[in-house]
Amino acid sequence: MFNSVVFPFAPPAPVYPVGRSQTGLIPGRWLAIGFVASLACLVALMTDTGLTIDPRAPSTLVFAGVFTLAASLRYFLRTPRSAAQRVARDIAETFGLFTAISLTGAVATYPIGAETSGTIDPLLQQIDVALHFDWLAWYQVVADHRALQILGTAAYQSIYVSPALILGYCAWADKRAAARGLIASFWVAAVLALVLFSFWPAYGPFATLWHGPAPYQTESGLYESQLLPLLRSHVLREVDLGNLRGLVEAPSFHTASAVLYIAAAWPFARIRKPILLVNLAMLVATPVEGTHYLADMLAGASVAIVAVLLVTVVRRRLPGHA
Repeated sequence: MFNSVVFPFAPPAPVYPVGRSQTGLIPGRWLAIGFVASLACLVALMTDTGLTIDPRAPSTLVFAGVFTLAASLRYFLRTPRSAAQRVARDIAETFGLFTAISLTGAVATYPIGAETSGTIDPLLQQIDVALHFDWLAWYQVVADHRALQILGTAAYQSIYVSPALILGYCAWADKRAAARGLIASFWVAAVLALVLFSFWPAYGPFATLWHGPAPYQTESGLYESQLLPLLRSHVLREVDLGNLRGLVEAPSFHTASAVLYIAAAWPFARIRKPILLVNLAMLVATPVEGTHYLADMLAGASVAIVAVLLVTVVRRRLPGHA
């Protein structure tokens, strides 16, 4: 009898269901608030140090276009009605947020670096000596073998590949909670690294230990030793997003990233092994290509572990729904 009744308030068309395993899903508004707060801090730092970004520069316009596209897709697909729409929504959300956090963190190293003084290179070198790590010997081996240079450069640059694989897999497999967990961990690690960088400025072992003509120019080169003096003397006034260089020597954020990526991929058998292998290779390449002491690599790993533990504690206290 009730089947023939037409109710005046018909339910809306069905939407694609929430993921099957969303326990510990960090609310999107938390991530948005965290990013906005970070952006506000960056603006304050840039204003305080007199640094600017040209809004009409091609690189600035490209980033603005990418973020506008990602935000638009995320908004219009907020209630996906198919698996394809859900995947597109999650890719727009996670790739957009991850890229925005990475860009904000890299830019923040410039005003923070401008406020630093001195370096802690002697202390880092003393720690390496105590750990029996010989950076010069490591560098000489790479400088003598072209194959190691090519492989090391590729491994070092894979810092951009791993998050794309992990976030892409999470979007395809409907693992939104895991994707947001990686983003939150990355954000916490970036904040910790930037705070420590303000107290631990360093030029790196390439600038401090190698003397004379260099037989091999590493991927990171001498950027810290070249840019920090310019920032401190206020000679460098404009940050070029198209030629951006992260200036954090200690702790090593490449090392922190490798630990974060391995931890994020570990629960998923399909991507665990390739992510593990790629990031182990990146860790091996980091001393030379990133011109890092072993001491600041250990500091970077510690930062990542702290970030993962903090985010894990928070996620375990969250309800199992969006």
